Amino acid sequence: MDTIADKYISGLKRAYYNAKGKDIWDHFENIKHGVFKEDLDKLKAACPNIPNALINLLQYVDGTYWRTYGDEDIAFTLLGSDLSKRRYYLLSSQQILENQDDAPYNYQDYLDGEYDGVDIDEKILKNAKDLNWLHFSDCTNNGGTSQLYIDYSPSEKGTIGQVVRFLHDPNEFEVIANSFDAYLQMLIDYEFHFIREDNLD
Repeated sequence: MDTIADKYISGLKRAYYNAKGKDIWDHFENIKHGVFKEDLDKLKAACPNIPNALINLLQYVDGTYWRTYGDEDIAFTLLGSDLSKRRYYLLSSQQILENQDDAPYNYQDYLDGEYDGVDIDEKILKNAKDLNWLHFSDCTNNGGTSQLYIDYSPSEKGTIGQVVRFLHDPNEFEVIANSFDAYLQMLIDYEFHFIREDNLD
């Protein structure tokens, strides 16, 4: 039986093909490789609650964010969000490890009330120092306006494992799915709306 990651990848491939991106997809599939076992073991040890679906994606491709495969660096859109105009990279296993504790540092001022006009979903813990977020994706402007996280420290109204989207300008923290599986299913249901003929590189 296909996993949700398998269904996601096959649907994303169709979306690329339908958007006249067959050559882009085929080249990507020819050069990429999945996460090496030793790197996956390190990731699982550091992040024991990492969802199986995210592991499955990494086993398919170990990151698409300026990732070197062979002698080529790629920056490939693999993910989306609830926002159709935002496209996202998948971080590699190594990048996830390197960024593991970045949320409390990056968002302390936003969550602790230092800035006005920050929209924070009630499902999100507002005490930045207690955040336990797994950073798995940056948007395709090198993460400058949006990042995606799996949240293991929700508020009482949230769900452990929910997916949080940070958006800059306007500053917003939004829970976009109750789990990583639900996040992938949302993108499937949205018919991969972030892949369009006019925005493929």
